[in-house]
Amino acid sequence: MNKQQQKQQKPQNQQKRQQHNLVVLDMAGTTVADGGLVEQAFTAAAERLGEDPATMIDYVRATMGESKISVFRHLFGGDENRAQQANLAFEEAYGELVAGGRIAPIPGAAEAIAELKAQGRTVVLTTGFARVTQDAILDALGWHDLVELTLCPADAGGRGRPYPDMVLGAFLRTGAVDDVRQVVVAGDTSYDMLSGVRAGAGIVAGVLTGAHDEGGLTGHGATHVLASVAELPALLEESLLEESPFGEPLLGESGA
Repeated sequence: MNKQQQKQQKPQNQQKRQQHNLVVLDMAGTTVADGGLVEQAFTAAAERLGEDPATMIDYVRATMGESKISVFRHLFGGDENRAQQANLAFEEAYGELVAGGRIAPIPGAAEAIAELKAQGRTVVLTTGFARVTQDAILDALGWHDLVELTLCPADAGGRGRPYPDMVLGAFLRTGAVDDVRQVVVAGDTSYDMLSGVRAGAGIVAGVLTGAHDEGGLTGHGATHVLASVAELPALLEESLLEESPFGEPLLGESGA
């Protein structure tokens, strides 16, 4: 290898090490073991408003990951006042369940986040809940200092998943990477996958610890499906070794 080739190789290798350095993780079902609390809170909210939860639960399950106020707007036919009342009742019910000790981390999630940070990656936690509920979860788990940034739909203009806004908000606020293809999105729902795809994330990883199965995840754009978020650090280390930042062959690989 001549001196000119050596000069060219160094910056490419530096870029390679910077790949996928922004990781955007969902909370309930991905990093947080929800244990069916979302459905329980929806049931409580519907009953408080005198509604039959059985008529709503299928839609609730299908739209796991979406902003909760958006779900209620659909369920109440665009009646904003009714949707806001239902959303408030849901947030109160979920908060009561969290305060009652009904929530815990997904096994290995905190350790995975620590490992991702040790690898030099910026980690962001996102949710479809309102900020008050997100903070209640973070308080219960002692996670306020676990990551650099936490986002809820209101932090990204009000639209939750499946819109890409929270992923793009993480991209803009952190400045951790230069290209959306260097972003990783991980979640347990089809809407998590759609939000990652629509944001242009380079890796969109589904996990099987929450609402949707492998078919639902891959059918909405998952590039990888993992047993849990605990497997994510190893996946990203493997991708670091195998790919250049933008999916092009590294120097020395076939094609030259």
